[in-house]
Amino acid sequence: MLLGMSLRERKRARTRQALIDAATELFERKGYDETTVADIAAAAEIGARTFFSYFASKEELLFPEADARIQAAIEAIATREPTEGPADVLLRALGEVSDTSDDLVSPLSALRLRMIQTVPAVRGRALQLQLDAQREIAKHLADAFPDQLDLVRAGALTGAFVGAVTGALQALFDTADAADPAALRTAMRTATEVALTPWRA
Repeated sequence: MLLGMSLRERKRARTRQALIDAATELFERKGYDETTVADIAAAAEIGARTFFSYFASKEELLFPEADARIQAAIEAIATREPTEGPADVLLRALGEVSDTSDDLVSPLSALRLRMIQTVPAVRGRALQLQLDAQREIAKHLADAFPDQLDLVRAGALTGAFVGAVTGALQALFDTADAADPAALRTAMRTATEVALTPWRA
């Protein structure tokens, strides 16, 4: 990930990751509501004011790769093969994200899912991010496949895709394989492929 970055970019990336790691540990140990931005900044050995040059709020720490996943889907749509359908493109995007990032199958992902269920502020942020992502991806799908999808069908497909990934992860994190990222990744992709089968006909 750090290859090709300038020294300054590498330093920022490391500080950003240190904040994510510190927040994950503190949320697990102290609880979300009991953890402050100052606590997270201190654990990452930066000033509290510096925190806000990386994240707008502590909720944002639970969704560090949200924008990257949207961009991966948009890139997959833009680079689609003539033989690929809309569902195939989304599944390829999921595979590429899974191969290059552990965000969806990391301890942070498990923590995020628990926080979504128990912390209203995190649940609200998750819903907003999900709706924004679905709207953006659906628009690109409809533009790329005008003969197959209008905005309504594109929205339905994107919703099915996002719901399949989220539902699979929620179930998988309760299984014995929850500590094995490779097993989680494989099971998530298989479950999502099954869920999108009707869209691949």
